[in-house]
Amino acid sequence: MPADRPAPPNTAVTRGGLPAELGVGTIGGVIGGLFGGGSGVFYVPALEHLTALPRTTLHGTAAAANTAVVAVGALTFALVGGHIDWHAGTGMLVGGTIGGLFGAKLLMKVSHATLRWLFVAVLLLSALKLALDIAGVHMLQGGAVFSTAVIQSWFYIAPVSLACGLLIGAWAAAVGLGGGLLAVPTLMLLFGCDLHTAIGTSLLMFVPNSIVGWIMHARQGTASPRLSLTLNLGALPGAIAGAVLAMVLNAKALSATYAAFCLFVAIRELVRMYRARSAQVEAAPEDSFAEVP
Repeated sequence: MPADRPAPPNTAVTRGGLPAELGVGTIGGVIGGLFGGGSGVFYVPALEHLTALPRTTLHGTAAAANTAVVAVGALTFALVGGHIDWHAGTGMLVGGTIGGLFGAKLLMKVSHATLRWLFVAVLLLSALKLALDIAGVHMLQGGAVFSTAVIQSWFYIAPVSLACGLLIGAWAAAVGLGGGLLAVPTLMLLFGCDLHTAIGTSLLMFVPNSIVGWIMHARQGTASPRLSLTLNLGALPGAIAGAVLAMVLNAKALSATYAAFCLFVAIRELVRMYRARSAQVEAAPEDSFAEVP
């Protein structure tokens, strides 16, 4: 992600002031705790509406604000009795940390449109898989792409979990949204985790990644220090509530909730891409034959 110029002092001022900021943090915390991350899909549009921050600073602030969500969510999940898949989680945690340190700039060299289409594809596939699980249609052995024997082999688990952690961690640290919505399906499809375990493992994976992302954006000047702190404070009770709710819901109810959320975010992204493309077409000169990206 390119470094942003220092934003004017008044751009971090929110409509509604401190109560609105804490409210946004709380809602983001509930979303992150319930879905194993993904609070940025709420933070970014909410801050876009409430502030005049530049786009890169919106994403950086969302990434920094995720720290309390994943840390408190993972701790609550562990205390309530949630399960963590250390088999895959360790590699993804290490990979995610490295991704936060070094992968973001490499990841941002890929076109933004490609990244958004990949994100939408993962969300739609996740919603489809969960809907089929609810209906009792199991197209994959044990819910995973590969057999249990392959998944339990260190020749598979070590490189694949590291690679997935690196890519997802880079995405989360750089863009500040959707990390959990990528990690949870990955844990289910590639490592055979059930949804509850995938959510808990995802929360733990992003603890060091979120800290690294906060430091990275602070150095680049692509995060509002005051807003980051306020959102993290607001997220504390929300993350606890979200993690407890995730543990209380049974498998079908949680799957239905998660599938609906994935579908909502995917449709929202598709609408945004359509509107952006339409705006580009309208802005292009009528006599221009230049291809619209």
